[in-house]
Amino acid sequence: MLFAAGLGTRFKPWTDLHPKALALINGRSLLQRNVVYLQQYGIRKLIVNVHHFADQVLAAIRENHGWGSEITISDERDELLETGGGLKKAAWYFAQDPFVVMNVDILTDLDLGAMMDNHRRHGPLATLAVTGRKTSRYFLFDEQDRLCGWRNVKTGEEKRAGDRAGLREKAFSGIHIIDPQIFNLIGRVGKFSIVDVYLELASSMIIRGFDHTGSKLIDVGKPDSVGEAEKLFL
Repeated sequence: MLFAAGLGTRFKPWTDLHPKALALINGRSLLQRNVVYLQQYGIRKLIVNVHHFADQVLAAIRENHGWGSEITISDERDELLETGGGLKKAAWYFAQDPFVVMNVDILTDLDLGAMMDNHRRHGPLATLAVTGRKTSRYFLFDEQDRLCGWRNVKTGEEKRAGDRAGLREKAFSGIHIIDPQIFNLIGRVGKFSIVDVYLELASSMIIRGFDHTGSKLIDVGKPDSVGEAEKLFL
């Protein structure tokens, strides 16, 4: 699943007239780049959620024949559901196998095959791609790479799952591998963040981090990040 429904408020003025998913990096949209990225790992069936300028996203997919992938739409035009709500709305699409979720505005050369192998080997509820880069908000992991909390270093806010000490801060990359049993465990409805779901479940279920520090990674969150992205991804 590609999360492509957001308003992209940090990406104005582009998002005053267009969806962020169609922002161009060296002539190719974020959406196209991530569809092709997933194809490298044999993923050619996707569901994409839409809200902001949804018609433009639908037209791009139709005109480009899904860039060679079979793309299904999860329509959130009536209400933007955030990551957790958007995932839950699309639950019908997923079968019994673990599936990949990523934010459409993330560009990376992360070895997704290695991440999928790691997920199969350990069998957690979810595996979260993380790195050791500096940011303001971190997931907290123990020595076994198990999720134990979250911290905002700017505000001092912290959420813990249990009382483990010596936790390590890791920055989330916006890429997940999730076991579909999660849908039986999500009690929330409507609009909510998948991060809150992970933190609620982390005390009773195993959610692991997969550290890919050293990979290329950029969150194309603001217009000034486009130039940097174009240097990294030709």
